[in-house]
Amino acid sequence: MAERVLVVKLGSTSVTAAHGGPDVALLASLSGQLALLRSRGTRVVIVSSGAVATGLSTLGVTSRPTDMATLQAASAVGQHQVVRSWQDALATHGIHVGQVLLDPADLFSRRQYLLARRTFGALLELGVIPVVNENDAVADEEIRFGDNDRLAALVAVLVGADRLVLLTDTPGLFTADPATSGAATLIDEVTEIDHQLEAAAGGSSSAVGTGGMASKLAAARVATWSGIETVIADARDDGVVVRLEDGTGATSTTFRARERPLPARKAWIAFATASRGRLVVDEGARRALRDGASLLLAGVLAAEGDFGVGDAVEVTAAGALFAKGLARCASSELARRVDGTPAPRDVVVVHHDDLVALD
Repeated sequence: MAERVLVVKLGSTSVTAAHGGPDVALLASLSGQLALLRSRGTRVVIVSSGAVATGLSTLGVTSRPTDMATLQAASAVGQHQVVRSWQDALATHGIHVGQVLLDPADLFSRRQYLLARRTFGALLELGVIPVVNENDAVADEEIRFGDNDRLAALVAVLVGADRLVLLTDTPGLFTADPATSGAATLIDEVTEIDHQLEAAAGGSSSAVGTGGMASKLAAARVATWSGIETVIADARDDGVVVRLEDGTGATSTTFRARERPLPARKAWIAFATASRGRLVVDEGARRALRDGASLLLAGVLAAEGDFGVGDAVEVTAAGALFAKGLARCASSELARRVDGTPAPRDVVVVHHDDLVALD
């Protein structure tokens, strides 16, 4: 029987103490919980924010800069301090940590994706707890994960996690912002992420973090569509991770996994690949794709962007995104149809094996 896999993400507001460095006491508490779960046979992956905030504190910068170079420099200063804090905390339980810094290229490329999965598998097999962060020090401003909630969800899909826990400074998702509304109540369970829930979520209210409840909803969507239960909980709720795993009443919001999750490869297409272009199709093509057909050239009204064979493309109809897939024709070839040049109408543009419905 395969061991259970748990991914735990800790946000900057939780990792960082009042003095600006890592919150050693909190990391010690969480490490004790994770060590207990590891002793029971659960494999654990940590996605930890806090590098930029720790670096800024070390450098004496009191407010978050807006220029990328300074943020990257701060990350370079703070990253090793965060990992060292995790290392020290887990070492008291005889557990080794392995630093894993990822950038989108590691997940967008299928080959790199499989290599990353193999590395995580080896670390977990050796009893190591990976500590993951985006490789902020050299990240391309135009190509980023954006926040560690999304990164955590993608890592959870990568390692085939059973549960993703997003630890933050609130006990979960509320019906409204509890800081401004006395009528706000905690949502205990979510079976479907809809527009009403998205409206209840806002941006980041933290001076040190980049995420917020909206980013956690987006992460939950990625994970739950891939069959991974997702939980938002308060990092400082005593014993919260163990109580979640034991089912003993931790205050939180739980997002239930879909009953029919995406297969691993289609989850990679849907969530881990960057779209290089867009295909606009007619209504007949949209109906056919929803019935499991491949997208043929005859149904393509327009091709936008510059993409090649094997690149990910979004598929839209009447202005609405409804699918994503891997192109079997380059945009230059598809341009012949747009220009009115005769072309075989039965050419497969996206095969149904490479297509994921998103609505």
